Amino acid sequence: MASTAAQSDSDDGMDEFMDRFKSQRYKQGFTENNWEEEFNKIPMFMKTAPEEIDPQKFPELACLQSIIHDEDRPPEEQAKWLKDEGNAYFKEKNYQKAVVSYTAGLTKKCGDQELNTVLLTNRAAAHFYLGNMRSALNDAAAAKKIKPDHLKALIRGAQCCIELRNFPEAVQWCDEGLNVHPTEKKLLELRATADKHKRAAERDARKAKAKEKK
Repeated sequence: MASTAAQSDSDDGMDEFMDRFKSQRYKQGFTENNWEEEFNKIPMFMKTAPEEIDPQKFPELACLQSIIHDEDRPPEEQAKWLKDEGNAYFKEKNYQKAVVSYTAGLTKKCGDQELNTVLLTNRAAAHFYLGNMRSALNDAAAAKKIKPDHLKALIRGAQCCIELRNFPEAVQWCDEGLNVHPTEKKLLELRATADKHKRAAERDARKAKAKEKK
């Protein structure tokens, strides 16, 4: 009987609340003027991450950050959160912060080699867009060492070599990729570009050598 009475009290209280809710305007709701600002405080809907996370202003984001950096959590879980954080920065084209997040993920030294490969290839992409071609190439090579058939690593490595004007090595990266991905359009395009520049460089070298002999 006591349980029934308690349930009845709870139901009555909810009915009273709903009746009051219908007759009174909710004062804490979003308005036409502030809904975008309020939505941007919610991690799921944020368009850009704040430079500094104020726990008073962004309690949910501060909570997520504390979870990410909680050293008591398994290394794999920490690395995954940092990868997601880096991806969020990457989407905002904040490549420097993306590099920091991916690097932090790699320092966790988790045993998930697939995740480590993704962290390396993602960091290579961030370095690439920052113009750090040597760093990008090193990350692509490290990812390929873990997983030789990783398509993104193979493509990024070839792109870096082309940007560095190392066309023979670019061709080699493409050939390695085409051995496991023979119909990959991007690799075929990169190989054609690299081979074209390689032949032009060889032709220019022959002309320069012939000119020296005269």
